Amino acid sequence: MSDDNDSGPKRRGKNLSPWQGAGGSAPSGAATSAAKGFFSMWNLSKLLIAAVVILGLMVVGGSFYTVDQGERAVVLRTGAVANIAQPGLGFKLPFVDRVEKVSVQTQTFTWQQVNAYSADQQPADLKISVTFQVDPDRVKDLYARFGSISNAVNRVISPIVNRDIKVVFGQFTAARAIQERGRLNTDAREAVRKALEGEPLLLQSLQIENIDFSKEYIRSVEQRMQAEVEVQRLRQNAEREKVQAQITVTKANADADSTLARAKAEATATRLRGEAEAFAIRARGEALRDNPALIGLVQAEKWNGQLPTTMVPGSALPMLNVQTLAPGK
Repeated sequence: MSDDNDSGPKRRGKNLSPWQGAGGSAPSGAATSAAKGFFSMWNLSKLLIAAVVILGLMVVGGSFYTVDQGERAVVLRTGAVANIAQPGLGFKLPFVDRVEKVSVQTQTFTWQQVNAYSADQQPADLKISVTFQVDPDRVKDLYARFGSISNAVNRVISPIVNRDIKVVFGQFTAARAIQERGRLNTDAREAVRKALEGEPLLLQSLQIENIDFSKEYIRSVEQRMQAEVEVQRLRQNAEREKVQAQITVTKANADADSTLARAKAEATATRLRGEAEAFAIRARGEALRDNPALIGLVQAEKWNGQLPTTMVPGSALPMLNVQTLAPGK
């Protein structure tokens, strides 16, 4: 019994705190623990509130989006295209909708080296630039089929460029491709435009920026051009000599015409002088025939009144017929 009585207080001493058995107050350490628990609950509440606020802001902020003027927005709902948003402010369901923006502005893609052959079997490397834009009314079709513009270019435009432009280039000889670059570009642009009919891409322009032929062909072209230049030079020299010969002939003809004209003029003058002299002679003869005394009158008019100082032996003295010269005789 004594063992049992002794063991009871001992057990109680082991299991109960001294203040619990004596009816005393709790020490300050228990109060501190309670305070810490209260503050822990308060901090947890604040964290939960902050998390809710942040989550709310994320929900609200993720519900709106903006679309620029040169874009269209593809709104995806659980992966499927829900609608196409126009420029401006838009709303979407948070955590459900996703927005993919597609540019509808003009874009240019360049192919640096497209291998082609001309009609005369000359190999060439073409540099081609294609400018296009996505049809604003068919953005949904483009995204549903290709997912992005780059995919559309790789799957639609690139095969057309490598197929149709080679066909167009093959219709031109190497020389014509260089000489008629404008027509080549026009034909290539028209071919690509027709091939893009029905696609959500609108062709704006196409330009074959450069044509690189083989070195052998370029060398042959240079040689041919030099030969043509030489032929042109010889032709020009021949034309110049021909012109000079024509000038010489023209000058000779002019000189001959001038000489002939002078000769005709001199002949005419001589003839006229002869005719004048003949007329004068005839007039004298007629005058002498009609007036025999005219000779004596002329002699008398020209005689200076002196007889010759010397005379040829046997010659007669000049005599004047005074009677014939006397008036009225």
